[in-house]
Amino acid sequence: MGGIVTVMKRLLIALFALLVLTACSSATATSLSPQAFDELTQTDQVVTLDVRTAGEYASGHLQDAVNIDVESPDFTQKISALDPTVTYAVYCRSGNRSKVAMDQMSEAGFENISDLDGGIVAWEAAGLPVVQ
Repeated sequence: MGGIVTVMKRLLIALFALLVLTACSSATATSLSPQAFDELTQTDQVVTLDVRTAGEYASGHLQDAVNIDVESPDFTQKISALDPTVTYAVYCRSGNRSKVAMDQMSEAGFENISDLDGGIVAWEAAGLPVVQ
């Protein structure tokens, strides 16, 4: 009986340690509505990151957006040149590639990342401006 109690104690300690480590994680990644994303991009010190192709970017993008194609072989290298402590507002066409980019950015140590739920398609549907 004592052996089972010892094993249970060890499992509880391991579970507690895992919960503490998870709770202490500083990375924050969220999906925002077009209106909330617009408010975020208007904030000082927020970098708007367009992760679509250069051609998609050229066809219309958000004001002051920086274009780094998430499907480019040098995406990881390019994001490594960015400040991981800055807040990033990430978007693509529909929201799929921005989630991939956010995952890679989180793995690289970026702390505050939000994406545009529904991508630039949802942004335009909400009547928000696009730079040509």
